[in-house]
Amino acid sequence: MKHKKSFVPKSTDFLENRALPPKELLGNVLSTARAGSPIQYWMALLIFVLGLAFILGLFIDDRTLMGINVWLKPLKFSISIGIYLLTVGYFITKYPYSERKKNIINHVVAWTLLVELVIIAFQAFRGISSHYNVETEFDGMLFSLMGLLIGINVLIMALFIIDTIRLKLRTTKSVQWAILLGWLMIFFGSWVGGQMIGQMAHSVGVADGGTGLPLVNWSTIGGDLRVAHFFALHGLQIIPIFAFGISLKGTIPVRSQVLAVTCFGLLYAFWIGVIFYQAQRGIPWIAS
Repeated sequence: MKHKKSFVPKSTDFLENRALPPKELLGNVLSTARAGSPIQYWMALLIFVLGLAFILGLFIDDRTLMGINVWLKPLKFSISIGIYLLTVGYFITKYPYSERKKNIINHVVAWTLLVELVIIAFQAFRGISSHYNVETEFDGMLFSLMGLLIGINVLIMALFIIDTIRLKLRTTKSVQWAILLGWLMIFFGSWVGGQMIGQMAHSVGVADGGTGLPLVNWSTIGGDLRVAHFFALHGLQIIPIFAFGISLKGTIPVRSQVLAVTCFGLLYAFWIGVIFYQAQRGIPWIAS
């Protein structure tokens, strides 16, 4: 009986395309995700299309919630979730997983996060908050479901952390180390999200809403845990991109690459720690 082989990227790896410009390298990442993780790829595209609908909502719907348009939050989440799906879809092709295990992970991540976004958009359509909303039994049920869906994804993050430590990924040592640091950062970011749920608010020292930075609406008058949450979640892209960047030079020894990635990761983690500490004491990241 023949067993179906897992997808193993060949010509689409960063390290095999050092001469390509950044635009083509990005295309290779997308093609790898599309071939190796089609559910993640197409779900990400669907979510980006929904993001376009949310942009349209900004122009045709003038309702506001806590001082911002009701469609701004779904838009932000659609961008973040779409990027995350493509990231996981690409990285999972580097793990020596069986086709079955890879498909299970890909489908669980894709469908849980789609449902998460649908809930956020549905509550926006109703003109009410999706997070920390327990005013009615129905709203509380939706908020609890969102927490369950994120909890499932946090468990998958933990799985990736364990497997990145114990397995040899189809990439260089420095990039594998960067991926591990990225997973650790996003795990911390999820913990920060748990802190927000624990206090049923994202602001510290002031009420949620009010004066905030453009687009992201991070508070400029008090502490805001969303800042550390955001940058920690996107450490999964930022740290590996740094590792990819130095590996593309081709002249830096592997040991030096690992050291550089370690230093960058520690500095990035320290910076996020400072942001989190600042927010916990009611100090805005950027004051108005």
